[in-house]
Amino acid sequence: MDAVSAQALNKALGERPREVFRHLVEAFLASGEPVGSRTLSQRLPLALSPASIRNVMADLESMGLLYAPHTSAGRAPTEKGLRLFVDGLLEIGELAPDERVAIEARMSGSGRAVEDVLTQATSLLSGLSNCAGLVVSSKQDSALKHIEFVAVAPGKALVVMVSEDGQVENRLIDTPVGLPPSVLSEASNYLNARLRGRTIDAARGEVLLELEGERAELDRLTAKIVAEGLATLSSSGGSLRNSEEKVLIVRGASHLLDTVEAQVDIERVRTLFEDIERKNELIRLLELAREGDGVRIFIGSENRLFSLSGSSIVAAPYANAQGKVIGVIGVLGPTRLNYGRIIPMVDHTAKVVGRLLG
Repeated sequence: MDAVSAQALNKALGERPREVFRHLVEAFLASGEPVGSRTLSQRLPLALSPASIRNVMADLESMGLLYAPHTSAGRAPTEKGLRLFVDGLLEIGELAPDERVAIEARMSGSGRAVEDVLTQATSLLSGLSNCAGLVVSSKQDSALKHIEFVAVAPGKALVVMVSEDGQVENRLIDTPVGLPPSVLSEASNYLNARLRGRTIDAARGEVLLELEGERAELDRLTAKIVAEGLATLSSSGGSLRNSEEKVLIVRGASHLLDTVEAQVDIERVRTLFEDIERKNELIRLLELAREGDGVRIFIGSENRLFSLSGSSIVAAPYANAQGKVIGVIGVLGPTRLNYGRIIPMVDHTAKVVGRLLG
C-alpha cells in the first residue's frame, strides 16, 4: 500500500473505527502483544463498551487491517494495517532532547574519517533504538599522498599507493618487457606531481587529456605506462577508486534477540540473520531509500528480502557538501518498531552524518 492508498483508506474510515484502530496499533507497538477489547475500552477517549469495540475490530479485520494471531482473543495489525497507520495516522514527534544531545556528542567525537563516522552512526542508532543499525555507502575515493611504480618481474610492475588517510594499497600492472627502470621512475614523478592531494578520478581526466594532447613532456613509452597505470587504478578492483562499489555496515544485530519470547520468535530472528547475510539484497533495498527526500519505511513483505522474517527498515539518505546523496542509514527491527520515535532519530542522524562528511 502506498501513501496515497493509505490516505484514501484513512479518509474512508469513520471516526470510531479510526480511533479504535489507532489506539489498538499504538498498544500493540508498545507491548508486542495482541490487543483485546477490554484493553481498548480503557484506552479509548470514546465511551464504547467492549462489545461495541469487538464489532468495530471485526469490521477492521474484514478490511484486512487486523488479524487474530493464533487462538488469541486479541487482534494485531496486519502489514497493510501497519502501512495505513504509518502513512495516515502516525504522529511523529520531535526527537527527545537527551537523544539529540547524545547523537550530536557521540558523532562529533567520531573523527573525520568516513568509515569512523559511519561506524559510529550505525552503532549509535543501534544503541538508541535497541535494533540493528545499518548503513550503505558508496566507497569513497581517498586523496593520494604518494604513488610509485616498482618493477617486480619482467613485464610486471607494482603500483604502490598511499592515501592521505593512511591507507596503503598495492596493484600489479602489466608493462612492456625490457622496460627501463627510468621509465617507471619518470611515471611515478609525473603522477605524483598531479595526483598528490587529489583522488584518482578527480585527476584522471586531466592527465589523460594531457597525454592525448601531447602536452606532457614524456616519451611515448612513459605515456603508455602512465595510461596503463591510470586505467588499472580506476578499474573495479580498487578499493580506493571504485565509487560505485557499495559498503554495508551492520551494528547491533544481537538486539534483534532482545525481544525473543517464544520459539516462533527465535525462528523469525534466525531467518532475519539469514536475510542480513544476503548483503546484496539488503543493499538494493536500502538504495531505494535514495529516491526522494526524507525517511523511507519498508514493512515486512513489501520487500521480498523480509517476506519471511517479518521485519521493518526505517532509512534515510545522507548527502555530501554538494547535496549529492552518497549513502543511506537506517534501523532494522521487528515490524512493531516504535516508528514515532525512530523516524525522527534516523532522520536527525542522517543529517548529522551528512554534515560531518560534508
